[in-house]
Amino acid sequence: QVQLVESGGGLVQAGDSLRLSCVASGPTSRSVAMGWFRQAPGKEREFVAATDWNGVNTYYVDSMKGRFTISKDNANNTVYLQMNSLKPEDTAVYYCAADRYYSGSSYQKGIIDYWGKGTLVTVFP
Repeated sequence: QVQLVESGGGLVQAGDSLRLSCVASGPTSRSVAMGWFRQAPGKEREFVAATDWNGVNTYYVDSMKGRFTISKDNANNTVYLQMNSLKPEDTAVYYCAADRYYSGSSYQKGIIDYWGKGTLVTVFP
């Protein structure tokens, strides 16, 4: 079992940066691939980024490469999402996710065992 708790969301202006955090806990939490998804109002949930259990390999949706960076602090079992040059269209609830391993398309489709409750990011013009 893995518990995920996100933090760091808020209200920011376009062009600003924001860093989201997700702390994982539980018996197997140190061996899971962690990632971020987001769901904008009226839209489906979409994959943002993921990293392997040790934070070495990272994966991104092409549209967010260069602006968003995922990283992991293994000592604190925390994954981060650094978001730069934010745009109003980045407004969404951002969810932390974890699964046994990063499985490519399945992971990106959200076929994942563990989810956080989400943190809201609002970007105004």
